[in-house]
Amino acid sequence: MFTASDRSEASKVLSSLTLGFSADPFMRWLYPEPAEFLTHFPRVMDFFGGRAFDNGSAFRNEDFTAGALWLPPSIHPDEEQLVACFEQTVTPEKHDALFETFGQMDQYHPDEDCWHLAFVAVDPTCQGKGQGSALLEASLKHCDNDGRPAYLESTNPANLSLYKRYGFEEMGVIKADQAPPLFPMFRAAQ
Repeated sequence: MFTASDRSEASKVLSSLTLGFSADPFMRWLYPEPAEFLTHFPRVMDFFGGRAFDNGSAFRNEDFTAGALWLPPSIHPDEEQLVACFEQTVTPEKHDALFETFGQMDQYHPDEDCWHLAFVAVDPTCQGKGQGSALLEASLKHCDNDGRPAYLESTNPANLSLYKRYGFEEMGVIKADQAPPLFPMFRAAQ
C-alpha cells in the first residue's frame, strides 16, 4: 500500500505534502500568502526532510495523496540551505521568532540516534479516510524493525491525538514570540 520514493518522485511527494500543510498553523504563519506558500514551502520541506528521498525513507501511497519524510538516525536537515531559504523568503520581522523556534527544537531533539519524522500529510481531499493513520503505522514499522526510537515536532495541535495513538508522548512546548507553538514528541523504541 505504501512505497518508498526516491529523488525521481520528490516533486510529486512534495506537492502532496504541500497540500496537506495548506492549513497548518505554523507553516501558514511563515507564508500567509497562498502564492508564497505554494512557491516556498516545497523548498522548505526539501531542505528540512528531503534527505529522506536519498535514504529510502520517504514514503507515499499509490496515488501520491499521502506522504511522509523520515530522516534516518544520523541524517539531519540541510540546515545551511534551510536557513538561507528562510532568510530570503520569510518576512524579516518573523526571523527572530522563527530562529528562536529552531533553537528550541534543537534543545528537544534527542541526543540518541532516532528516526525523525520531518513531515507527514494527506491531501485535504482525502483526509478523514484513515490514510494518515495507515501511513504512520506502516512507516513506524521501519523504526521498530531498526529498534530505534522516533521523534517529531508537531506543527498542528490537532494532530497530537493521532501521534499519541501510535505511542508518541509530548516532551513540552516550543513557543517563541508570535510564532504558533510546536509540540516535540518522542516514541520509545518498540
